[in-house]
Amino acid sequence: LSRRCFIFSWVEILDAKTKDKLCFLDKVRHHSSFFTHFLKKICFLFVSDPQWYPARQSIRLDPKGKSLKDEDVLQHLPVGTTATFYFRDLGAQISWVTVFLTEYTGPLVIYLLFYFRVPFIYPPKYDFTTSKHWVVHLACMCHSFHYVKRLLETLFVHRFSHGTMPLRNIFKNCTYYWGFAAWMAYYINHPLYTPPIYGEQQIRIALIIFLFCQIGNFSIHIALRNLRPPGSKTRKIPYPTKNPFTWIFLLVSCPNYTYELGSWLGFTLMTQCLPVAFFTLVGFIQMTVWAKGKHRSYLKEFRDYPPLRSPILPFIL
Repeated sequence: LSRRCFIFSWVEILDAKTKDKLCFLDKVRHHSSFFTHFLKKICFLFVSDPQWYPARQSIRLDPKGKSLKDEDVLQHLPVGTTATFYFRDLGAQISWVTVFLTEYTGPLVIYLLFYFRVPFIYPPKYDFTTSKHWVVHLACMCHSFHYVKRLLETLFVHRFSHGTMPLRNIFKNCTYYWGFAAWMAYYINHPLYTPPIYGEQQIRIALIIFLFCQIGNFSIHIALRNLRPPGSKTRKIPYPTKNPFTWIFLLVSCPNYTYELGSWLGFTLMTQCLPVAFFTLVGFIQMTVWAKGKHRSYLKEFRDYPPLRSPILPFIL
């Protein structure tokens, strides 16, 4: 063993907001590979409120800095023989799986309520009637397919780098997804709805775009899943595979968002409905923010990251 393994640290843990001392640790080994887990456990023991379970704890080097990762090692952190860490309560947490299942189940059920025209949505004479336009039924199938796909991917495909997220986010996310689903479904399934101006040709082109992008989105999710072994938080550069739908990785960092955008553009063209177009626009703005953040993260983490890639749209954005 090197001499460095025998160095000990004095470690104090302060509250990030009040700067009150929560605990003081003596003789912490620098080479402890489980340091962050250990720190959280010690901090948990010193915090009197039992609701501060480990998932809602954040340990930081700076009160306003980023949380330390579970795999961080003390000897690799920019601290001396005496180190000060800051504890922050992240608030009540909920698992990503629960959030996704909740926010995706809502639109699926809500849309079907409008599609079947249950009472109290449209005038009573339209209760449980069906539309005479086949595009309305096609739109219902596409919308349902999209969210069933998302639910199945949540259960069997996605591997999350973070196990939980703040509980408050589920209300924001559900308001977004459920609200837009109701707004879109109301107009698409309305008894006075009129089909797209260019008729069957427009609908067929839109359907091809939608299905193509749905397959592409699923292909990207599978490719990203295969990059991360079960239970691992390892990050790798995603590259195209033998699947042609993944070749877009040559030009884009987040093609899952690119295909998602394409799916909703197809759905907008299919329904020719203003609320759908607005949902697509809002989604594009949000996905662009996420894609830019992930693109910057790739560039920062990997020196050999492909320089031709754009965040979400090839050569544009």
